Amino acid sequence: MRELSFAQYEEKYFDPAIASESCVRLYETEASDVLLPKRKPVSHKYSYGRALVIAGSRGFSGAPVLAANACERSGAGLTHLMIPDSIYGIASAKCDGAVVSPLPTVDGHVSAGALPEILEALKKADACVIGPGFGTGEDSKTVVEAVLREALCPLVLDADALTVCAGEPGLLSACRAPLILTPHTGEFKRLGGELANGRLTGALRFAGAYPNAILLLKGYGTLVCRGGEIAVNPTGGPAMAKGGSGDVLCGILCALLAQGFDPWFSARCAAYLHGLAGDLAAAELGEYSLTPSDLIRQLPEAFRFCAAVSKNNGGVE
Repeated sequence: MRELSFAQYEEKYFDPAIASESCVRLYETEASDVLLPKRKPVSHKYSYGRALVIAGSRGFSGAPVLAANACERSGAGLTHLMIPDSIYGIASAKCDGAVVSPLPTVDGHVSAGALPEILEALKKADACVIGPGFGTGEDSKTVVEAVLREALCPLVLDADALTVCAGEPGLLSACRAPLILTPHTGEFKRLGGELANGRLTGALRFAGAYPNAILLLKGYGTLVCRGGEIAVNPTGGPAMAKGGSGDVLCGILCALLAQGFDPWFSARCAAYLHGLAGDLAAAELGEYSLTPSDLIRQLPEAFRFCAAVSKNNGGVE
């Protein structure tokens, strides 16, 4: 990572920095930081982890599909998608290779009665993402709370799972698993994040309040924050400002975590690869016509680019 001064950060990302905080370590992620090892010839799908995606509700079948397909494209050995049976037909037909499990439904959302099945899958998972398109009703809330309390594998909270936690802030502190939060600005504010003094200040204060979590605050110059350490992501642009882009990010992140990569490393790499895929897609399709599925199609090139840069810099063979 390239170290940034507060002045450089302010000029490039149009966000006020907190120069008085001398203990803060501020970096910018580079392609060479995405240092992924070459896979061993003798391996199989379980060598690269089980990724569990719990997502979707009636009317929101796109989010789980995007997350699962991005997870597949990002190297997870086995992707298990759990969705309400109300969207099983349409969602399963659009998944590339994930195992798709339909769950009992109440009003189009996953029923709390599905918890035994969900928790059994969670025990086998190497990483889990919950929340995209999931809903915030009572049954959804019960499921999110149970997953937070029971998870031992790295856990990515996104979208509606974050909204559930906003109403029960003690849940975040109670989680025993490595925790990565991926809010956009609105979700961050609902969680209690404060942006009046800028994104950098708000992210640092939030991270100080939840030392057990890594914060990935999405937006221009996405911030990945752990304690007093912040990595700014330089990739991505306005072409990605469409519903569903964040679901792709969740899938990439869950896949890296499932393969056993460190949560801090995984969050920084996922943000970089996600934004780079967006830059590549925008160069091909323009800023107006890019869709979240285009990000997934560009992921192989994003991974190849980072691998080439790392190799040229003496990276892992």
